[in-house]
Amino acid sequence: MNADCSACASSTDVQDWSQLDWRRCEHQVRRLQARIVKATRAGRWGKVKALQRLLTHSFGGKALAVKRVTDNKGKRTSGVDRVLWSTPQTKLKAIESLQRRGYKPLPLKRVHIPKANGKLRPLGIPTMKDRAMQTLHLMALEPVAETLADRNSYGFRRNRSTADAIEQCFKVLSRDDAAEWVLEGDIKGCFDYISHTWMLSHIPVDTVILEKWLKAGYLEKSSWFATEAGTPQGGTISPTLANLTLDGLETTLSKTFARTQRNGKWVHPKVHLVRYADDFIITGSSRELLENEVRPLVEAFLRERGLQLSAEKTRVTHIQDGFDFLGQHLRKHGGKLLVTPSRKNTKAFLDKVRGLIEGNRSVAQEQLIMLLNPVIRGWANYHRHCVARRAFQRVDFEIWRKLWRWCRRRHHPKGARWVKARYFHSIKGRHWTFAADTGECARNGETIWERMVYAGDTPIRRHVKIKGDANPFDPEWRTYFAERAFHQRFGITRKEAGIKSSV
Repeated sequence: MNADCSACASSTDVQDWSQLDWRRCEHQVRRLQARIVKATRAGRWGKVKALQRLLTHSFGGKALAVKRVTDNKGKRTSGVDRVLWSTPQTKLKAIESLQRRGYKPLPLKRVHIPKANGKLRPLGIPTMKDRAMQTLHLMALEPVAETLADRNSYGFRRNRSTADAIEQCFKVLSRDDAAEWVLEGDIKGCFDYISHTWMLSHIPVDTVILEKWLKAGYLEKSSWFATEAGTPQGGTISPTLANLTLDGLETTLSKTFARTQRNGKWVHPKVHLVRYADDFIITGSSRELLENEVRPLVEAFLRERGLQLSAEKTRVTHIQDGFDFLGQHLRKHGGKLLVTPSRKNTKAFLDKVRGLIEGNRSVAQEQLIMLLNPVIRGWANYHRHCVARRAFQRVDFEIWRKLWRWCRRRHHPKGARWVKARYFHSIKGRHWTFAADTGECARNGETIWERMVYAGDTPIRRHVKIKGDANPFDPEWRTYFAERAFHQRFGITRKEAGIKSSV
């Protein structure tokens, strides 16, 4: 029996969750995914469908699907059936329950979460079984999606991030002869309005199962509501479905606005797309080109899929006026493109930090530091690839000012020198380090401090953009991704470190 066939072994062969060989399961799934990539590139869609069926019926695929939904952050959030898979026995039984025959998804549990603009975003929470089924079919769909994806699409894709999208923006806008106009695009309710008919006709996945998910509806306040369009936010497969719906826009733009020769001279409209999920920018050589030619083409592309641009968020901007994209502000000053943390993003971060400090007036200093550090570290790491030094210094000062008020409020009768000596200490050359004595000592006798992270201590380092054709499911790119991961972690290549590649 070969490796692919052994992936279809019955779950009855395993009696204990702890006995599962996860390396073997991952190897079996990875091998099938590599074959799906190869068949997709060759245009052998019958072969793709057969391999997808083999993966979704394999024991290895089902086991990994259950593992992923029971190990992620949503493992304690149930659907409408209020069922959780929290024990080894329930997880093992869950593998056996992932059968195509007789499968009928339950409605989604509708909840609402706040958006940055004050509005509420509807979120649909599937049951554990439906999440596992979606994850299982996602394993079969992702290799196809990655092979067909636009080169400069970065949202909800493996090994791609907002840093890659911003770096691509810098690449197409920083040169002296680069485009000077930018169409800032935003799709209105992207997940809510995608045409079911279009998805069922064009998404290369088991359409019987896909239609059941799309038509399952949702429960809100004990009432059932039908879903006639869209793919619910909250489902594990939804981001990939949305990406596949929007893929092809970059190819359409490049073919329509290719470089041409007029009167013996080459004319380049400088149309480039950079997309992250449903947010995107399109560069152009003139405002007229973007408003009269590019925008109508984008609207026609979206209309076919049941979507439309948001009138309030879609605009054309000159690069010298600058624009915000993915929490960064891009603007040319004197011919030089600068990427800095946007004011809106910085304000939202400071509001969050101030809220944490204000809402924890009576907690111990050590506890407050443990609450603040992940927030500060996360924001600083997000912006560490751009021109952020001044922004880091400003947020450090604003946080210090709020903390100083927090300290003075707790000890109103005490003087400023006493308060400083109580809460701020000289550590590693910084005289105003907000730190708490843990009561422990290192081997050399030095005090071990619980100290607050400062954004200004984060080193600024240029991000290296991922190659557009890189496919994490293709074995040919395995060495590239291993080298890239090493470089991102240590800042140098394996060769520079004197380490021989083991991939």
